[in-house]
Amino acid sequence: MILKRNLLVMALASAGLCMAFGVQAATGDTGAQQTTDSSQQAATTSNNTANNGSTSQATTNPKSQAQLAKSLSTVTVTGFSASVEKSVDYQRYADTIQSVVTAADIGGLPDQSIADSLTHLPGVSAERIAGQASQINIRGLSGDFILTTLDGREQPSTSGTNYIQFDQYPSELINMATVYKTSQASLITGGVAGTIALQTANPLDNTKDQSLNIDTRGSYNDAANGVPNASATGYRLSVAYQGKFLDNTLGVGLGFADMYQPHVSEQFVGEASDGGLYQLNKASPQQSYMPEGVQLQQNGGEERRRGYLGTVVWKPTDELQLTADTFFSKFDNSSYGFGYRSQNYYGNNTQVTNPVFTYAQPGQPGTLIGGTVTGASASSQFSNETTADNYTTNTNVFSGGLNMKWNHGNWHVESDLSMSRAASHEINVDTTADPYNGLGTATPTLMSQTANFLLKGRSIGDLSFANPGIYTNLNDMALSRYGVYPYIYHDRDKAFRTAVQYDLPNNPVFTAIEAGVYANNHAYNADREVYVYGSEWGGYASNSPGQPPLTIPSSAAQVTCWKGNFSGFPCFLTLNGPAILAAHGIVANPVKNITDQSWSEIQSGSVNERTRDFFLMGDIDAQVGGRELTGNVGVRVSHQSQYSNGLQQVGNGEGVPITDGNGNTSTDYAPLKVGKTYTDYLPSLNLIYHWDDNDQTRFSAAKVLSRPPINTMLAGAGSWVSNGQYNVWGGTSPLLNPLRATQYDLDYEHYFDDSTGEVTVGVYYKDIASFIQNVTYNNFDFAAAGIKVPTNPATGQPYANGVYQTAYNAQGGHVDGVEAQFTKTHFLPGIWSGLGFDANVAFSASNVHNPTTLAGPTTQIGLPGLSKRVASAALFYDNGTFSARLSANYRSSFLSDTQIAVDNQLVTFASETVYDFQAAYNITKQFSVVAQMLNLSNQPTRTYFGGNPTQTGTIQYFGRTSYLGVNFKL
Repeated sequence: MILKRNLLVMALASAGLCMAFGVQAATGDTGAQQTTDSSQQAATTSNNTANNGSTSQATTNPKSQAQLAKSLSTVTVTGFSASVEKSVDYQRYADTIQSVVTAADIGGLPDQSIADSLTHLPGVSAERIAGQASQINIRGLSGDFILTTLDGREQPSTSGTNYIQFDQYPSELINMATVYKTSQASLITGGVAGTIALQTANPLDNTKDQSLNIDTRGSYNDAANGVPNASATGYRLSVAYQGKFLDNTLGVGLGFADMYQPHVSEQFVGEASDGGLYQLNKASPQQSYMPEGVQLQQNGGEERRRGYLGTVVWKPTDELQLTADTFFSKFDNSSYGFGYRSQNYYGNNTQVTNPVFTYAQPGQPGTLIGGTVTGASASSQFSNETTADNYTTNTNVFSGGLNMKWNHGNWHVESDLSMSRAASHEINVDTTADPYNGLGTATPTLMSQTANFLLKGRSIGDLSFANPGIYTNLNDMALSRYGVYPYIYHDRDKAFRTAVQYDLPNNPVFTAIEAGVYANNHAYNADREVYVYGSEWGGYASNSPGQPPLTIPSSAAQVTCWKGNFSGFPCFLTLNGPAILAAHGIVANPVKNITDQSWSEIQSGSVNERTRDFFLMGDIDAQVGGRELTGNVGVRVSHQSQYSNGLQQVGNGEGVPITDGNGNTSTDYAPLKVGKTYTDYLPSLNLIYHWDDNDQTRFSAAKVLSRPPINTMLAGAGSWVSNGQYNVWGGTSPLLNPLRATQYDLDYEHYFDDSTGEVTVGVYYKDIASFIQNVTYNNFDFAAAGIKVPTNPATGQPYANGVYQTAYNAQGGHVDGVEAQFTKTHFLPGIWSGLGFDANVAFSASNVHNPTTLAGPTTQIGLPGLSKRVASAALFYDNGTFSARLSANYRSSFLSDTQIAVDNQLVTFASETVYDFQAAYNITKQFSVVAQMLNLSNQPTRTYFGGNPTQTGTIQYFGRTSYLGVNFKL
């Protein structure tokens, strides 16, 4: 069992404390910038805040741009207080409802990652996978509903689906991150939950002509001593340079970020039920829902990420700016897991005595959560397997392009040409060993075994064996199975966008009108490969003849015992799978396999999406009831085509010759291309009513959409024939509709004088038309859907229509909630003026329900990604010499399918609160020291099935991570 961010990911170390790349553009050492002399100059300054102008994209109103630029130019404080006040200003003057994290949030007093920084914003939470904030949720919706951009360019994903893994982006290289919670016509389509816009810095905005920042620090994980061969130490290094040349008309920015860190964790896993009832033992007719088994595992390994950023900005005149920039990040993650997997409890493989049950409803059969488990017969496929897993993932992301801005009088033009690509090569190696009788003979047999287990909800449970000594005895143990499963993804975007804005300075209603086009070609490829030796649970004779269990040489195994929270569990062998194979003259060679592993061909394929959008929008500035009303109104027309190429298993030799990586050829498969086109009209309205200079009310309404998760649109499908019917399985469909929604927002906002804080409260409502789920259709009309039905040789006619297992647009529902935020800096006099406080809370609800049988009986559970309560708070202090912050993030329980055993499992993540502390001291203007401790309380990740906390899913402990480092800047 593994948890996903490329299956196992350790927490990222933090970014440079005082100034990473672009931070000087946010908080310079020379004090406040001078206020601009005219609104036009201020608007131009605002437009140039980011490389690509995405700031102006969110604040298109010329008057709002001028107000924002003037407010930002009056910031006189530095450090974290400055970043908070800047974030307040961005939110205050934006056309949309948005929340902002500026560079000092990320690079000044850094969190573990950009994802962690985003979770300090109201309504934003993260799924903490492998101890690290990974996938972001916004307003109760998962990452598949979120569009992410870098410098205004759609970002490809390394996850194999739509959501972005934010640890791919070094926080040292990011200047600002904005969460758009409402939409406007000029924003790229794709975020039903919201849009996350990452921005890099413009070197021409740097307050110095030349600046250099070097940050380095070491890390220590206090849980490493519990995992064999795990390192406790790591490091993080970043170097950033910005320079202005040719009388401030040419700007150059270079950034490099290097991170090495170990991964360590220990986990106790309770596996899911298959939803079936099984007899407990031969002596009793009592039936029960049973889990598949229990796992114990130690995880270790290392992560290495290197990020590069280059920016060249040329501004030959006040009217023209040209930018060329590139971003590249390479992330290599190698990790391993050793331990036990006591498995195959259900399926009448075992006899259970001394059972312990939990009940979903009174009067119904219970679900087994404890007892003594033994094999049902001599040939039973039940075993306490020794496991050795290897999860190696190599990913990379490139994003780059050319951007042009031209401002002449009332005309403003921006064009952007870009290419982004991502690649992920993930190899999951699954090694299992079992105890055998008759090793060395022609017919070794699996030993009869017993396990005693008890699940204890959100605490570590019990697992013991009747004869623990056999599992560390090389005379009894043999390798049963060795499987290698590569997952290879390529995700590419080629895009062009242009927008033209014309200011209307004398119009009583509209200050500007803007129109633009957007074109994006998105190509996605998934490749599956496989190599399998042997068979688990003694099934080699029937499942893999000629591949018997392999004896284990002493050089390929080491006895390991548990420590810390897991001490007392049985000792086990840490196995070197490749060495065991090599000792028997075997080399693993994973390839596509069309014969006995045909899913590797069926689940490979491509999806191509073409987006062609046009938008028209007007910026509003009018007088209503003697007060100012600003905002915008517009419409975006989005045309989409989606097609997938794959293989369909037709059978009976009616396909085309397909030769796999082993040289085997089959004619039972036919190429398949399926897809559709659609056009959506997406109106939007954003209104801001200004009661006075410090108080305003916002109302937003829009139609929005998110494209289906890209992996759910693969065309490949397998098949089987029964009772004269042709049946198809696959679980994906290129005919899926997008996830469409209508949303409404209403906010009240109060801002304190001098941008020193805010009080906001708002409500939102999203009516989502559909969600993607799996479905099984009976008597499905395959011909009408363009799916070939082979000929029945007995009749000479096509087989009758049978079962179709696919993905479809299930009925949707609504998501609604309330958000509140309070931020205040400089609320005390004297030396305490550097004290600040920030807190927010969000309450969400939904009427969406999903059925699950993983807990036993069919249970209705909620919407993945939705926590009913999300809150964060931070107390910080900054006097220019000393800085410190204590922060806490809380989210209540939520559902997610990021837990996987063999396939993804929809589980409930228990509520959690994570505390972090950071502090820094400036020795001189050039040198500072930083100390941090993350996850102060060693908060584990806990999951359970079906909303029943007694049915343990996973309990993982990752330890506390401490950092100590220095920063140098010029």
